Amino acid sequence: MKIGVLALHGAFIEHIHLLESIGIEAVKIRLPEDLDGVSGLIIPGGESTTMRKLTARWGMREPILGLAAKGAPILGTCAGMIVVASEIADGDEPVFPMIDVTVRRNAFGRQLDSFETELSMPVVGDTPIHAIFIRAPIIERVGPGVETLASLPDGRVVAVRQRNVIAISFHPELAGETRIHRLIATMAADFSEPGEGTVVARTEPGIRRDASPGASRGRSE
Repeated sequence: MKIGVLALHGAFIEHIHLLESIGIEAVKIRLPEDLDGVSGLIIPGGESTTMRKLTARWGMREPILGLAAKGAPILGTCAGMIVVASEIADGDEPVFPMIDVTVRRNAFGRQLDSFETELSMPVVGDTPIHAIFIRAPIIERVGPGVETLASLPDGRVVAVRQRNVIAISFHPELAGETRIHRLIATMAADFSEPGEGTVVARTEPGIRRDASPGASRGRSE
């Protein structure tokens, strides 16, 4: 099983290293043919406008939308959350409209306003996640088919899932946090070989929840 990491721009190498640290083969994705044989995709943080331009230049939009439509798990982190949203608050056209949310970029301010916090995210276990927010987006509207996975104490939503697509505002790869990547790997195993993963269906149509042994472990391994 291989999981791709979109490597056009941004902090893709950290995601590759994290996947490799949990025994997953990671593949750099730069061209449509690089998607052949991958069972999931991570869209990293970076600068969303640059990602939009490079995605168009290298013809990646339709292949990535096609991969998601087949049911492969997709994870968007920070700027990756922006590009998978169906609506961007400042009016930009969506890049990969996979999740029915409205997202606002740089919602916490400038680079100097970056922060770290402990974040409850029950889908990956009872132990809080150490979340690093860097010029992070925020979700302002959550559509009816979208599951909220994590919120800040003030109620602002920072992690969501719709069917096989997960979007988060923060950077697990910078915190050494493996559990979200383990969740994607479990979903990818189920996608590539149905029944091989340990993902169980939830009551909502198409929404799945991780039930793997690693889901209850600490924040890093």
